[in-house]
Amino acid sequence: MRLWDRILMSLEGVMIALDSLRANKVRAALTISGVAVGVFVVVAMGATVHGVRTSFQSDMDEFGTQTFQIRRRNPGFNSCDPTVDDCPERRYPGVSLAEWKAVRELPEVENAMAWLFGQSTITYRDRQVKNVGYDAQSTEWIQTDQADVFPGRTFTEAEHDAAAQVTLVNQKLATELFGDSDPIGKAIDFDGRQFTVIGVYHTKAGFLKSLDGRGPDTPRAVIPMMTAYRRMGVWRRSMMVMVRPKVEVSRDAAMDAVTATLRGMRGLRPAQPNSFFLVGQDKMMETFDSLFGAIFMVGLGLSAVGLLVGGVGVVAIMMISVTERTREIGVRKALGATRATILWQFLVEAATLTSIGAILGLLIGAGLAWVVRANTPVPASVPVSAVVMSLVAAALTGVVFGMLPATRASRLDPVEALRHE
Repeated sequence: MRLWDRILMSLEGVMIALDSLRANKVRAALTISGVAVGVFVVVAMGATVHGVRTSFQSDMDEFGTQTFQIRRRNPGFNSCDPTVDDCPERRYPGVSLAEWKAVRELPEVENAMAWLFGQSTITYRDRQVKNVGYDAQSTEWIQTDQADVFPGRTFTEAEHDAAAQVTLVNQKLATELFGDSDPIGKAIDFDGRQFTVIGVYHTKAGFLKSLDGRGPDTPRAVIPMMTAYRRMGVWRRSMMVMVRPKVEVSRDAAMDAVTATLRGMRGLRPAQPNSFFLVGQDKMMETFDSLFGAIFMVGLGLSAVGLLVGGVGVVAIMMISVTERTREIGVRKALGATRATILWQFLVEAATLTSIGAILGLLIGAGLAWVVRANTPVPASVPVSAVVMSLVAAALTGVVFGMLPATRASRLDPVEALRHE
């Protein structure tokens, strides 16, 4: 068959498929909705995961690709359950002040930010905001977090070392406590401890920050790490250190230097494993990909159910179409149409039905991605791979499930078909 003849026959198959939609509205709706749901799940999951990964990567880049963390526990899936007695991580000591200061002084290290977390009810006069999370960080936080401070300033090294009761608040907390008035210099209460507001900080929105409550839409504060360590009763073993190597030093070299320093300070023998974890941004991304990869596979399973429903609808519609057009098929064969010609025509019809469902699912999925992008910090967008995969899956569904009725049509005896009433 010549290419032009095949194109004309494909167009004819599309038109016949559209006629089938009008003639069999209920069955066609079942087919289209099944495929649309399947494609929608793939597109929605792909758009969300793609957006979350982009935002997560942006958060990681903000800390710096060479930056790594010193942690007591492994943040990945390979971490053991801390509630189980034989989990060795339960016995690992937290990063101490002496260890943090020693890492700070390493020639391979540009800066090392100590980091603790806490939560308080914050009060200003008759206004109260409950369960406000705060970051207790050393002075390097302003470079690591790449935050802008205005109005006001960040705390000094002297204030940090003296455990001064000063704080910076984000714009959300400032608005809830002070309204439109200037927050600088005002005294606020952290669970009975008085702090002076010295600045308002602003950070970029991101999935990682929103996930742990550090986004701009959540009330939050920053205080000196030593203030929390000495005065706030935080869990000291949870302290982690964010290390940024010097520009001319590779991350691996800095990690080796930190490992040697910590092992020496902890008196670990060569045969003993590390009692701490160094976590690079690549490890964080690996953990993220493992988590959301599993979620995406669940989405693919749900999508397969939708495509299966659509495929069953294709079989029903195409079988009816073959029965109703038996005489037409006999005429075509009598005029010289081959089995391949008939088979091709019916497969085009089936693929057209499922493709309409795919386009509908794509439009709904793209609409959902726009809603997510407009109302959350997640820059959800439909990746090209999700579009291609959805259309290919829908077309293959039509071809696979349409093969049985198409084969039946192509094998009809022309004489018997012409006698069909």
